[in-house]
Amino acid sequence: MSQLNLFSSSPQKASNIIGSKVINPTGDTLGDIKEIVIDPRTGKVAYAVVAFGGFFSMGEKLFAIPFGSFEFNATKNEYLLNVSKERMESAPGFAADKWPLMSDEKWNRDTHKYFERSPYWE
Repeated sequence: MSQLNLFSSSPQKASNIIGSKVINPTGDTLGDIKEIVIDPRTGKVAYAVVAFGGFFSMGEKLFAIPFGSFEFNATKNEYLLNVSKERMESAPGFAADKWPLMSDEKWNRDTHKYFERSPYWE
């Protein structure tokens, strides 16, 4: 997946990103962005937390997806994630009231590996 072209769109406020739709290349809706996670040591956006599944937020599962995995479509204000619905359903996720320990290096590496991204801190 290509990286965001910095000249095709301007930086976005987190409040503009939260709530944005996430789709895959076939147009399937994979959810919407619920949170943006920033690493305070580096200042980098580490993850977009995407809600997927459920009905009216009941039973939905959250997924921390490395932010570099997304491609932003400024025209549609949506984020493209090159993942099938089936792969998304199998992704390591968590409940809204049971977030993972994001300082855990193994969890971070496993998450990046699942989404086939190099860790953002390397």
